[in-house]
Amino acid sequence: MSEYLRTALELAAAGVPVLPLRSGKLPFGNCPACRDNACGDRPHMKRAGGCVCPAPCHGWACATTDTTVLTSPPWAGAWREARAVAYYPGGAGLTVVDLDNASAIVWARESLPPTRTVATTRGEHWIYLGAMRSANNVRPGVDIKSLMQYARWLGPGTGKMAPLPSAVRALVEKEETTPARREVVSSLPERAAWDASVATGCRHTERYVRTGLERGTALIRARSESGAGSQAFGVAQFLARQHAQCPGPCGLDVLGSHIISAAVSVGVPEPYAARAVANGLGRAA
Repeated sequence: MSEYLRTALELAAAGVPVLPLRSGKLPFGNCPACRDNACGDRPHMKRAGGCVCPAPCHGWACATTDTTVLTSPPWAGAWREARAVAYYPGGAGLTVVDLDNASAIVWARESLPPTRTVATTRGEHWIYLGAMRSANNVRPGVDIKSLMQYARWLGPGTGKMAPLPSAVRALVEKEETTPARREVVSSLPERAAWDASVATGCRHTERYVRTGLERGTALIRARSESGAGSQAFGVAQFLARQHAQCPGPCGLDVLGSHIISAAVSVGVPEPYAARAVANGLGRAA
């Protein structure tokens, strides 16, 4: 039994839903039967779905406390390739305030009640009792992970867990109610068009590239209820793979900016969309 599966079983026994992560701190991709969410998604996603797939598909939504599922053959391959364990805070009735740098930690110590704290690579996770809507970049270096998001398991941390304070809820409420004038919350500047001037080493025709981009952004915009960020990652990864054999440059940064815009147009916060696209372009090789 792997170290990650052993940790997952311990968490599941404590009532914390878990899932494996592959390299890059990302969930495993959907199986062929669940590709493009043709199965209807997991029943505990934003809209009740019909997925009964035994594999660890749909990211955070596959998190479970069922040890039979965690040790089942369809999950075995994922655990062999796992590089970390994640948990679903909202499913355990928790909220994680993800503080990504020293400045964010200083702000939290000045603004939030103390609670259980877990050290991360670049900052800290502050964990509170109570679930709420998740949101990224609610202030510089601060993400809220609870419902419909996963958090990486980095140990039990230290300190007593405090009830979820109104100050944390207010961060998300503020994000929802302060859109830019005549634009969405994460409004983006107009994007440059892709053409041969930015892709002098691309072996594809302009029509081929534009068609692929249009199809990809249409898939993202179709995910207006949930999953647009994950779809943006997939589109970026797919497009980058098409250019893997080109001499380059291929203007992938311009293509990426259009993918980000599509994700933002259906409610994905710009920083989250930008990270998803950067990961997709960078992990295509």
